[in-house]
Amino acid sequence: MSPIKNSNHGKRVLFGTDGVRDVANLGGMTPEMALRLGRSFVLFLAERGIPRPRIVVGRDTRRSGTMLEGALSAGMASAGAEVLAVGIIPTPGVSFAVRRAAADGGAVISASHNPAEYNGIKFLDQDGCKLSDDCELSIEEFLGDNLLTDEWRPTGASVGEIRPLSGVVRSYADHLASLVREPEVLPSSVVFDCANGAACAVMPLLIDRLGVSWTLTGAEPNGLNINEGVGVIHLGHLADQVTKRAYRLGFAYDGDADRMLMTDSKGRAIDGDIAIWVLARWLAAQGDLGAGVVVTVMSNMALEEHLSRQGIRLFRCPVGDRYVLEAMRQHGARLGGEQSGHIIADTYTRTGDGLCTTIMMLNACHDLNEDIDTLVDRFGRYPQRLSNLTIAGGRVVDMEVVASLSQEAQNLMRGNGRIFIRPSGTEPLLRILVEARNFDLVEEVSEHLTSRLREFCS
Repeated sequence: MSPIKNSNHGKRVLFGTDGVRDVANLGGMTPEMALRLGRSFVLFLAERGIPRPRIVVGRDTRRSGTMLEGALSAGMASAGAEVLAVGIIPTPGVSFAVRRAAADGGAVISASHNPAEYNGIKFLDQDGCKLSDDCELSIEEFLGDNLLTDEWRPTGASVGEIRPLSGVVRSYADHLASLVREPEVLPSSVVFDCANGAACAVMPLLIDRLGVSWTLTGAEPNGLNINEGVGVIHLGHLADQVTKRAYRLGFAYDGDADRMLMTDSKGRAIDGDIAIWVLARWLAAQGDLGAGVVVTVMSNMALEEHLSRQGIRLFRCPVGDRYVLEAMRQHGARLGGEQSGHIIADTYTRTGDGLCTTIMMLNACHDLNEDIDTLVDRFGRYPQRLSNLTIAGGRVVDMEVVASLSQEAQNLMRGNGRIFIRPSGTEPLLRILVEARNFDLVEEVSEHLTSRLREFCS
């Protein structure tokens, strides 16, 4: 008997740029929705010839995580899946576990950088990669009334089961430790901001495995404090720790640890663009860069200039690390990432992995003899201003009007910069990026554009 599908006319309704996300227990992220999504993911796999899939499920530290994990797993088991629960673990740890367990897919319960009251669900394929838009659309098409039908309801021995998959977090920490080329030369004066999130489950094990005396902050999760004043969204917390206590450098993560940002000893931010600049040169020197580097439309123009001087090609793609991976495959590039800190190096990981990026940066800076404290100065980024306009509830923004106003503002820049506007894929926001060599021009154009667009959002 074939699974039942309900058409949504080819348009994703629930999924954004990073899975389904909402305030937990409300709207699109209730236990009922999690159960339906779990069933739908299994029906999606069944349609592709995997009627009894093995699926790894992990979560971050949010209080709502266990509630949604129970519902999601029950939905999967009701459709015949074998659910392998790994508990609190970073998103890339679930990706690692999918490959290690030869599973047919994975699911992560996390709202990444959002506050504790939010939660979300994102699915991974058998390679541990995030799903494409088309795959997410197919999962949505299976939602329909799948709780109310007796079709595709296994019974007896065909009912799925839920069981723990032990040892995964330690194995993931061991994997990360194995990537360190010369443990004996690792810097000792380093602080790590775990955002009170999933990194807290791994970092103590990694530190123990490496035998280093690194310091952790934002490492006391209570279910309600994830990303609260800590992590990549609040990088000032890490900067204060570094400067006040004279650390050599610091690393920060988001709630599910798929992003990483750094600070130098002066507390200055080293973002994804600078990290990619370093990693691209390091991988190129090893002959492991492929056709070049993939970045998103948000990356600074200075990165493009630096890579060009090194003879390294740069390809741009839409925002979202899964789009980065798609473009990497399309162009044959082996490194890609976002300014926000999602970085994928094909040799090491299949999805954004903040902890893996940390190890790669430590290796690269050592091998290249980089002076980390001068990276910000040498990079010389173009001034950028990113503004966020809140879109009022129920308001639909006319993107044709947005494009017209964007072109009007672009004309004011007289070819000396660029403008990029997009709706957020995870929040009700319109994101407006203005970039140019001249700071005053950036401020002038940004103020003009946001004032013009505000009336269309409120």
